[in-house]
Amino acid sequence: MKAIFPTLVPVGLALAAAAATLPAQAQQVVRIGHVGPVSGPQAHYGRDNENGARMAVDELNAQGVTIAGKKLRFELVAEDDAADPKQGTAAAQKLCDAKVNGVVGHLNSGTTLPASKIYNGCGLPMISPSATNPQLTALGYKSVYRLLANDNALGAGLAEHAFKVLKLKKVAVIDDRTAYGQGVAEVFKNTARKLGMEVVSEQYTNDRAVDFTAILTAIKSKKPDGIFFGGMDPQAGPMLRQMQQLGLTKAYLFGGDGICTEKLADLASGARTLSNVVCAIGGLAIDKLPGGLEWRKRYDAKFPKQFQVYSPYTYDATMVLVDAMKRANSTDPKVYAAKIAQTDYQGVTAKVQFEPNGELKNPAMSLYTYKDGKRINAN
Repeated sequence: MKAIFPTLVPVGLALAAAAATLPAQAQQVVRIGHVGPVSGPQAHYGRDNENGARMAVDELNAQGVTIAGKKLRFELVAEDDAADPKQGTAAAQKLCDAKVNGVVGHLNSGTTLPASKIYNGCGLPMISPSATNPQLTALGYKSVYRLLANDNALGAGLAEHAFKVLKLKKVAVIDDRTAYGQGVAEVFKNTARKLGMEVVSEQYTNDRAVDFTAILTAIKSKKPDGIFFGGMDPQAGPMLRQMQQLGLTKAYLFGGDGICTEKLADLASGARTLSNVVCAIGGLAIDKLPGGLEWRKRYDAKFPKQFQVYSPYTYDATMVLVDAMKRANSTDPKVYAAKIAQTDYQGVTAKVQFEPNGELKNPAMSLYTYKDGKRINAN
C-alpha cells in the first residue's frame, strides 16, 4: 500500500492562497448626491457648487475616513437640474432610487422646495447650500437643513442699508417670479415700506429674459433712488447695461446673493452702472473667515477661474453630512440623520449649528459692491 504524505507548502504561500479564497475587505462606498444647474444660463453657479462638493469628497478620501471599523471611499453623484423645478424633482427621484447616502443641494429655491418633499419621502437628509426662500424650513421636514441666511435676512438687510446708510427715499422693485426672486423682493419691499421708503414701481420679468427696456423705462419715469432686483446674474448683467443706455446711471441696483457673483462684471460687459450695485450674501466674506483664504487658494488651484459664490457652502454641507455619520458611527441615513440636528462643526463658512427647524443658528450677512470690475466686501 502506497504511503500518503501531506504536501508541504511554504507558510507564506499558504497564507496568500488562503487570503485569495476569502473576500477582500473592500472599502465601503459612500455616495453623496449633488444637484445644481450645470447647463443653461445659470451653469456657472452649478459648476461652482459641484466643485465645492467634489473638493470635499476628494479631501475626505485623502483623510482615509473610517466608520464602524470600515474604511470609506466617498463618491459624488452629480445631477443637473438646469434650474428647472421639473428637472429638479426628476433628479431628486433619481438620487432616491440610487440610494445615495445624503444630498447637498439644490442651488435654487424653485428646485429645492419641490425636491425636498421627495427627499423627505425617501428618507434622505438634505442640506441646501444656497436656497434662501424661508418656506424651505417651514415645510416641517425633519431632515432638511439650510447652511446660510434666508431671504428674510437678506431682503431686510438690504432695505435697512438703503435707508439707514445710503439715505434713499424712493425705490422700485423688480422680481423674476421664481420662488427665490419673488421671495427676496417681497421682503425688501415690505421692509422698505416699514422703514418709510416709498416703493414707486413694482415690475416683473422671468428668469430667461434679457430685454428689460420696457420695465426700466416705466421705472425711470418714477425717478427712484434705487432699484431692487430679485433674480440671478444672467438677468442682472443685461439689466445694468440697459440702465446705462436709458440714463439710469445714478440709481443703485440692489440684489441678493443671486446677483452677487464674480461673473456679474463679465455679464455687465463694462457698464458703468456696475459700480452702483449693492448686493448681499448670507455669510461672512471668505477672506474674513479663519482659514478662508487658504481654502480659496486650494479651490483656485483645483478649479481655476470658476469660483462664484456658494462652493464654500457645498464644501461645508458635504463635511457636515460626514461629520454626522462619524458621530452616529453609521453611514445609514436612517441612523445618522438625527445627528445632523446636533451638529457643532467649525466649517469654512461658519460655526455650523442648527435651529430646531433646520435653519443655521446666528447666520451672518455680507454686503458687496463692485469696483474696477471686481466684487469687493462693503461691510
